[in-house]
Amino acid sequence: MSVEVSGVGPWPGTDQLEAQTQVTGEIAETPEPAVGMPWAVRLPARGPEHTGLAAGLGLLLDLPAELGPHGWRLSDRPGHDAARLESVRREGVDALAVAAHGWSGPLLVPVCGPVTLAGSVYLARGDRAIADRGATTEIVESLGAGIAEQLAAVARVLPDAEPTVLLHEPLLAAVVAGTLPTFSGYARLRSVPAGEVAERLTRMIGLLRDGGARRVAVHLGAGADLAPVVRRAGADGIAVRVSTLDERRWEPVAQAVEDGLRLWAEVEPPRTSQCAGPDVRGVAQPLLDGWGRVGLANAGLGSLTVLAPAPDPVVPDAVRVARATLATVARAAELIAERAED
Repeated sequence: MSVEVSGVGPWPGTDQLEAQTQVTGEIAETPEPAVGMPWAVRLPARGPEHTGLAAGLGLLLDLPAELGPHGWRLSDRPGHDAARLESVRREGVDALAVAAHGWSGPLLVPVCGPVTLAGSVYLARGDRAIADRGATTEIVESLGAGIAEQLAAVARVLPDAEPTVLLHEPLLAAVVAGTLPTFSGYARLRSVPAGEVAERLTRMIGLLRDGGARRVAVHLGAGADLAPVVRRAGADGIAVRVSTLDERRWEPVAQAVEDGLRLWAEVEPPRTSQCAGPDVRGVAQPLLDGWGRVGLANAGLGSLTVLAPAPDPVVPDAVRVARATLATVARAAELIAERAED
């Protein structure tokens, strides 16, 4: 096992091929003993069709979506918005084919997870899809089939790549807690039991493995308390933002690691000074400190995936900053790999 370096999905800029080439090039420079894992980028600066939710909707089979005044909703028939989502999906595969031509090794496909997707999209005539068990089931099946088709398309252009799917589930905690607002905003949707959520994820993970995914990880964002749900669902890895982990939230993460899940640690952007440059150790240290506090063995650090944070699209020279951040995270991963050998 090796420490891996990758990203969560977004990248600044508006040119898909240029962005994919930048990410693949930076990842290829990952210093040993860490291993770089390029990811399929998306460009939120290009508009609403390029958000994580939109990308997930574009993968649904036979469930077209449209952008309304209050956000994305499922529609009765494909329209202009559905056609644009399909165009974005094809463009992403084409960019991968060129930018990562000949790539051999792990490749990350970040996708909006089914629970978050159902918690974000509205029915054609109704509230959020997550409030309807039948609609949620349909979304799980449709998304699983659509991601499988996407993996097949990637395999055709990059036959030596080893695809891993990262399911982004930032709304999982809100769904289980029953804190998502209704369409009107005057009430909250009912809580979905953790066991039911685990069943949805279990089904999704099975569909993805059948569809060609070598591994499936679930990104909980700040919801580390729900690590047991990811464990129960049979995922290969659990992803969290390290900055949200206090000692209490480290405990369920540590239990997941001890049960055999790989930790995918999204780190914070590096601090930089004119004199010293980027603070590489400052990126790695919160992860190393938390790992040690909960009593995990140093050797286990050699089986981590370190995720660079989503770039800030409004900072000056955002592309240069994003590339520098990715390079710094790769150097931090090198430090983590060295600690694993202590």
